[in-house]
Amino acid sequence: MRNYRYTRQGYLSVLALHPYLFSTDIPWVPTRKELLPHIMRLARIRDGAVFYDLGCGDGRVVIEAALHGAQGVCVEIKRELIEEAKRRARKAGVYERIVFVNDDFFNIDISDADIVYMYLLTKANRLLRPKLEAQLKIGARVITLDFEIPGWKPIHVEKHYVNGFNRSLYLYVKGVSDLI
Repeated sequence: MRNYRYTRQGYLSVLALHPYLFSTDIPWVPTRKELLPHIMRLARIRDGAVFYDLGCGDGRVVIEAALHGAQGVCVEIKRELIEEAKRRARKAGVYERIVFVNDDFFNIDISDADIVYMYLLTKANRLLRPKLEAQLKIGARVITLDFEIPGWKPIHVEKHYVNGFNRSLYLYVKGVSDLI
């Protein structure tokens, strides 16, 4: 075992990251609204398609999908965020097109998904990979923002410069991307 020496500042930064290093708790960072048209284009939503947003936060992506004709499933573990998603969906007039699930996305069945959107860390994507492989039907589309699914090969990658940051959208298709 290595003996690392920490400066006071270095040690404190490791302590601040501690919860994220040893858990799957993911901080909520909203998807920028400027990316929504690109996500919808990649999703290629058809009327009635089932669109899951795993870790939906305030619901902005699944609401946009519902506005494009999808039946949405908004999955969020944090109660206050799922309530905000409901409020926003009512305001947008798509509340009836979305199912709101206040639970951990590892606990839910996603086998009816046509499209899955995830803005999660690589660690969470790695842990979700077996679930995606076991439950998604062939041809289901998976879109991730900024973080890839380790072990899967995206069929398309887009780079967008938004508010001073480079953002990457990865598109995967079950039955293609998972067969490396």
